[in-house]
This record gives sequence, C-alpha cells and structure tokens, in this order.
Amino acid sequence: MPRNRLIGFAVAAAVFVIDQLIKAWVVGPFGLDHLGAVREVVSFFDLRFVPNVGISLGLLPADSPAMRWGLVALTAAIAVGVAFWMRRETVRGDLIGLGLVLGGAIGNILDRIRFGYVVDYADLHFGEWRPFLVFNVADAAITIGVVILLLRSLFVRTPAAAVPQEK
Repeated sequence: MPRNRLIGFAVAAAVFVIDQLIKAWVVGPFGLDHLGAVREVVSFFDLRFVPNVGISLGLLPADSPAMRWGLVALTAAIAVGVAFWMRRETVRGDLIGLGLVLGGAIGNILDRIRFGYVVDYADLHFGEWRPFLVFNVADAAITIGVVILLLRSLFVRTPAAAVPQEK
C-alpha cells in the first residue's frame, strides 16, 4: 500500500483510539455516565454526558432496536464507502480528510453497537450561547474531515492527468 494511503488509515486509527479513550475516561473515572451529569473544565467548556440516539443534530432518533441497527448499518455502509475511496485516493490532503471521517464513523458505530447510543460529552458554551450541540472527538473529526474535503474540492486545483488528444 502506498505511503499516502497508510497515512490516511493511520489518521483513522488514531481518531478511533483517541475517541474511545476519552469516552472511556469521561464515563469511567470522571463518572459522567448518566443524563444530567456535568463537570466544568473551564468557564466556557464543560464535560456533560448526553446519550445521542440519533444522527447529527439529533435528527432521525433511533427509538427502537430496528432504528438503532438501521443507523449502525447506514453508518457502516458510509464507512465502507469511505474506506474504498481511501484505497483509490492518492492525494495526501484528501486521505487525511477521509481518515478523519472514517475514524470518527467507526468510533460512533462502536458506541451505538455497545450502548445503543453515541456518547457525547464536549459542551462548548459562552454564557448561555452554545455554537454547537454537545459533541465528541468522533463528531469533531468527521466535521473537520468533511470540511477539508469540501475546501480541497472547491479551492485546490490538482493537475489533470495527461489525456491523449484526438486527431
């Protein structure tokens, strides 16, 4: 496997491990394992346990076992698609973005399989204003990865492969 692809898969593995370690730390030693549990870190950032049974922004709540496993299957299909894309991609920047998406997706899939929900805990706020819903490392990685891919597709021009001209 070419080195650039290894970098993408290494990013995915690192995101997955960091995500799972922090979630284990938050619900384990920190004891934030029930709805309403909060610990202030600094004045604008709290650790707050939120079991997310839906997808982004709380959409499509999985309030039944069929919905839960449907979300697992949907997310797994997306992760497989991203992994196949990574196997074909050669551009390092795109591979890093894809690695962030893949690692985050796998982290959230594991939560949903293990618990029936995704463990969210990061609560950034400025007074009562919250620019984001409560999130986790996996969510942040997915968002950053998608932004990287979008920005690169819109603003970074890669030279086109030489195409033979017709005579």
